Amino acid sequence: MMKPNTFYLALSLFLSVVFTDLVAQQTITNVYGRQTQSLNGKWDAIIDLYDQGRKNKIYLNKKPETKIDFYEYSFDNGLRLNVPSDWNSQMPELKYYEGTVWYARRFDVTKQSDKRLFLYFGAVSYRCRIYLNGKEIGQHEGGFTPFQMEVTDAVKEKNNFLAVEVNNTRTVDAIPAMAFDWWNYGGITRDVFLVSTRKVFIEDYFIQLDKRKANQIDAHVKLSEKVANTPVTIEIPELQLKQTLKTDANGEVKTSFLTKKLKRWSPNAPTLYKVKVSSESDQVTEEIGFRNVWVKGEDVYLNDQPIFLKSISFHEEIPQRKGRAFSQADAVMLLSEAKALGCNMIRLAHYPQNEYIVRLAEKMGFLLWEEIPIWQGIDFENQATKEKAGKMMQEMVMRDKNRCALTFWGVANETQPSAPRNAFIKYLIETTKAIDTTRLITAAFDLVRFNKERQVFIMDDPFIKELDVVAVNKYMGWYHPWPVTPDKATWDVAKGQPLIVSEFGGEALYGKTGDADVVSSWSEDYQATLYRENLEMFKHIPNLRGTSPWVLFDFRSPFRFHPTNQEDWNRKGLVSDQGYRKKAWYLMKAYYDSK
Repeated sequence: MMKPNTFYLALSLFLSVVFTDLVAQQTITNVYGRQTQSLNGKWDAIIDLYDQGRKNKIYLNKKPETKIDFYEYSFDNGLRLNVPSDWNSQMPELKYYEGTVWYARRFDVTKQSDKRLFLYFGAVSYRCRIYLNGKEIGQHEGGFTPFQMEVTDAVKEKNNFLAVEVNNTRTVDAIPAMAFDWWNYGGITRDVFLVSTRKVFIEDYFIQLDKRKANQIDAHVKLSEKVANTPVTIEIPELQLKQTLKTDANGEVKTSFLTKKLKRWSPNAPTLYKVKVSSESDQVTEEIGFRNVWVKGEDVYLNDQPIFLKSISFHEEIPQRKGRAFSQADAVMLLSEAKALGCNMIRLAHYPQNEYIVRLAEKMGFLLWEEIPIWQGIDFENQATKEKAGKMMQEMVMRDKNRCALTFWGVANETQPSAPRNAFIKYLIETTKAIDTTRLITAAFDLVRFNKERQVFIMDDPFIKELDVVAVNKYMGWYHPWPVTPDKATWDVAKGQPLIVSEFGGEALYGKTGDADVVSSWSEDYQATLYRENLEMFKHIPNLRGTSPWVLFDFRSPFRFHPTNQEDWNRKGLVSDQGYRKKAWYLMKAYYDSK
């Protein structure tokens, strides 16, 4: 476990560079375990196609006061949108909309002199400004990570007016940038809460098993203020572990527990323990699992045993609804299908997904690979883009660092080698390790090629040595014709390191039959052939330690505009957009059952 002084020095330096007064603060750990008031529901909305709302100060929500007053806007009696949700799926007119939408609602709150209040957003896509009672209180960029602002002194007991200016316009310096293979959903896409805390509260904690030791639990707790000599108690009742320590000058404590009773978390036995953290004025309870994970040679070890990673990817989308997944029920639907396939891991593509998915995955026994959307055409030479990426990485890791299911932090997908790219990704790795050194670092590359002289697949990218586990996306039989038959397709990629085939597959329209040898048939028959051939090839990759087909469900994508077979859908799913399993699903199921 990282030394606390090093951890918070790195974090404070990072925040001092990236954040300004109006930019959102680092979120409180385990918001779902705190006292909250939900602001979910129907919000009033205004579509601001020409970006005139801020200029006209519509966040003031003014009303006529005299006979000659009038305003060319009103949040009353107009459009209403669900929160959480994307706007694209709520109205046909907004299906492709990219631009600004204003959200607004009123709320009351009971103020208490001994309490503080924070306004928390699970995610807003993509950039936003927050206004409370006519004043801007914060900004945030990044559509998949949480943020908060303290509003203790900004709220009233009654009739608070909250306005959120949301914009999902693609830009070259954004993450992701101008083009990406999924739908550009806009809106307040995750939960919104008012979080109530004590004046001095437990702001952060990091509690987990030592990376290698099966009997040592490390704990680090930080209070919201730099108060020394404050008692902090950490307790795991089921293991009969309890310690009380006093904070140092930074309001922090660190300790370790030794135990012989621990049942380590695994996909087959996803044991979680109730952990209580308390101070003189605050208490937080959370279920936490404990496991060891590391790499040795070409193997990935979980709890002292090598493991084959039977993974699948999916987007944070409910295809039947054609919109973002945002609820516990949505998480159940997505993860149940992955469980039926026989998976022990989920690659959460290509961005941090909501906490319902992450927490339920842990309870169901899935290892997780989580990444930020460094997808193909990122402006690696732009310093502002680099800082945005670091901020997103930090927000993701801070949110999920106590989830033992989190096994991989992903730092990039399908990027091309260059000095700026290498420096950019190295910065993300350093940012991650400033917070968490216990997980495995990976990235997905699409650079595998066939060497005709050697008659072997190779990959030229020296950056892979910076990674714990190397992942490759290779669409043999779809984007790439076979240079040899699958049974002769040997690999020499990332020798000495574990290798995951992180994407493979091809498209098929559910129910369509056709020639099993013709790519352009778009048939289930050809997709099944493609899977059989790839599964044969996998036998000849000596350091293969996992596979993750692309993708579990068909998903929406403006990248895909074939008029009869795609119609804005990526059809690589093993399951159709209506929830029907394709023939390839059963092949993958049999393969995973054999592992």
